Formats: sequence, structure tokens, C-alpha cells
Amino acid sequence: MSKFLFLFPGQGAQYRGMGEDLFLNKSVARRTYEEANDILGYDLADVSFHDEKEQLTSTRYTQPALLTHSVACMRSFSEHSSGRYKAEITAGHSLGEYSALVAASCLTFATALELVQKRGELMSMYGKGQMCAVPIARNIAEPLATKHFCGISACNLPEQTVIGGLPSDIDKVLSGLRESHPQLKSTRLQTEGAFHTYYMVEAAIYFR
Repeated sequence: MSKFLFLFPGQGAQYRGMGEDLFLNKSVARRTYEEANDILGYDLADVSFHDEKEQLTSTRYTQPALLTHSVACMRSFSEHSSGRYKAEITAGHSLGEYSALVAASCLTFATALELVQKRGELMSMYGKGQMCAVPIARNIAEPLATKHFCGISACNLPEQTVIGGLPSDIDKVLSGLRESHPQLKSTRLQTEGAFHTYYMVEAAIYFR
């Protein structure tokens, strides 16, 4: 018998218009966004679908938007498949862990959304730095990152590492990496801080 893993995305996966197709075609998705609006106190659907004020890249809005989109997707899939497919394992990347906890029935959507709303606010207020993805293994990137006061935010793949730090320090790391990898292509991520590094300690203390 087949077993299923539900895997949920983290911050950086957001885009204007995400979830609008489900909202327009699935009543369960509309109810999910209406529930989110009541908890958050603003129209999350408008932020997610239209984003006229360009709020979706702000952590305090990104995190509730991604959680709500993930839950709307999960609920729509469950309804569409008449609940036939259950996850044996749920997992998520950073913020996606909260979506995974909802999928595993460890947290209600309402509780997860309240936590994520506060998490996003604090990370936006107290977070520092930026993040940059490089197609380099961790053992190559980490010594240079440490040398220039940066940290390793994530290891997405064996050959893709995310570095977090102050922008000027990340520039120094990239400069050093290009000496051995002249064709290096890096990607700055749309975040308001060097997530998963010591630059987030203050936010973590307040969240705790």
C-alpha cells in the first residue's frame, strides 16, 4: 500500500496571486481564508492575491499568507480526493513546519496562525541581515561564512547552501567563493533577516 509524505514550503516561496485559483473554485479554500481574516484582523486574501501595497515580501504578512495557502491547498486536496489519501509523515521547511503540524493534527489552524502571526512580527522587528543561496556544498561555504561573521541558514541540497549575514559580509563571502568558483551564481532571497542564524537570536528570545 502506498504511503504519502506531505511536505510544505517555507518563506521565499510566496508570490502575488498564490491561492487565488483555489479561492475562486473551492468553497473550502474560501472558508480557510475567511477564518484567517477573522484571526488576523485584515483581508489576507487581498494581500495574497493583489498585494497592491507590496506587503507580501514583508515577513509579518508572508508567514500567515504561506501558512494559509498551504492549509487551503491541503484542505482542497482532501476534499477533492474524498479524504482517501492520508499523510504517514508531514514535514516542512522552516515556516512550513507549522503547516506540517496542522496537517498532522498537532496544532489547529487557528493556533498555528496566531503563532505564525507573532513569529512574523517579531522576525520583522528584530531580525537583521539577508540570506543568499549559493550552489556550493556546506563544507566549502561554511569556513568563509564563519570568517566573515556569517552563518549557514540552510542546506537545501548537497550542492546548495544558504548563507545568512549582513549584506556587506555576504558580499565578502561571495567574493571569496568566486576565487575558486569563477562562474558562481548566487541568489539573494526575499527575506527580512538572516533566518536560522545568530542574527535572529533577539527575535527568538521574544518569541519564546
